[in-house]
Amino acid sequence: MNRIVSSYKPLIIILLLVFSASLAVAQQPLKLEEAVLKGLENNFQIRISEQQYNIARLNNKQGAAGRWPSINIGANSVNRYDNTPSFDTASMSYLRGDQYSNSLTPYVELRWLLFDGFSVTMNKQKLDLLEQYSSGYATIVVENTIQAIILGYYYALLEMERMKVLEEVKKLSGDRYRYEMMRKEIGTAVTFDVLQAKNSYYSDSTNYLLQKLNVKNAFLALNLLLGEPPSTKFMLTDSFQVDLQQYDLNDMMRKMLANNSNLKNQYINQEILKKDISIAKSNLWPSLSMRTGADYTQGWYDWEKQQANTYLYDFYANFTLSFNLFNGGNTRRAIQSAKISEKIGTLEIMEIKLTLSNLLVTQYELYSIRKQLLDVADVNLESARLNLEIATEKYRNGTINSFNFRDVQLIFLNASSKKLNAIYDLLDSQTELLRLTGGIVSEQ
Repeated sequence: MNRIVSSYKPLIIILLLVFSASLAVAQQPLKLEEAVLKGLENNFQIRISEQQYNIARLNNKQGAAGRWPSINIGANSVNRYDNTPSFDTASMSYLRGDQYSNSLTPYVELRWLLFDGFSVTMNKQKLDLLEQYSSGYATIVVENTIQAIILGYYYALLEMERMKVLEEVKKLSGDRYRYEMMRKEIGTAVTFDVLQAKNSYYSDSTNYLLQKLNVKNAFLALNLLLGEPPSTKFMLTDSFQVDLQQYDLNDMMRKMLANNSNLKNQYINQEILKKDISIAKSNLWPSLSMRTGADYTQGWYDWEKQQANTYLYDFYANFTLSFNLFNGGNTRRAIQSAKISEKIGTLEIMEIKLTLSNLLVTQYELYSIRKQLLDVADVNLESARLNLEIATEKYRNGTINSFNFRDVQLIFLNASSKKLNAIYDLLDSQTELLRLTGGIVSEQ
């Protein structure tokens, strides 16, 4: 497992304290923490962000900042033919002759920027910050992936629980249909009652089959988050429950301002913008560069059958000091532009802080409301289940008709759905609060 992914393994213990519930025995179990570990290792977005971080780390070298010299080695070849006139004083005329010249010059050269207004140092510090920024972005991807896996895991459980409710309702409808058929055989039920029971049974059967498809789709979505192929089958062993937490808004606000990954990455970006100002100012300083090397030239000459071979070699070490006096104000404009960008970054930090604070308060209030909704859904489901049991007996005793019994069934189905949705909504709020406060990922 790569460096970034492995650094987040210890957070699974924290996740368990918040999200784990009692386990059920399954043939191919998948716990929540196992799902998170699979996602951290296999999720495609995490793997992409890891490679992006590797690029930033690879670029963060002294050579990329311009610290070290460049050394070149090569050879120049010159091959020339001339038909050149020469004046003959004896004949007082121009004579033309063929001249061939060839030369080969191998060389080695070193170029080194010795000083450029501290821009090399500033560029290296900027590369350090870019690596930190890339690592911070990878952390954000990890956070988002963990949140998506948690919600995807519990969404699959939600769909399974819905299927169980629909299966229970379908069973009741089937019992009612068989009961009406039995009554028809003994002559105590009319065809209308039988058809009513039949329609209810087939409607519930259709809903159950459609829900089975929803369950399959939920598991396919979970497999995608885990980086697993569609053929992989999982049996989720955690119970569909929520461990209610007590949060303090002021404490969460402090954690958010200190630990939120988006905000921390924005702070790093602000430092990058400050380095850009220093880099732009470096152009106000003179630059000193050195160029040194050696070459050797071997030449061959042929003039009217007269041949000659020559050679020469030399060594050199040259220094260049340059200072820009005027370039149309480009340097000053670049400095002012960098300063404006730094001010924009400051405003963006203020905006992110305000946005995150509003979002945290909204999620905190939403979590409080959803806890109350869960309490209401618990009471409502308990009453609906009791009412269904009573209605079943009354229906068999003939106290209520089929329409009344069907209404009670639908009330139970609606109450069960609201209870399941209330649990999932609370889990959603918990993960969002943890992400906002930087608690969904904690390094030890």
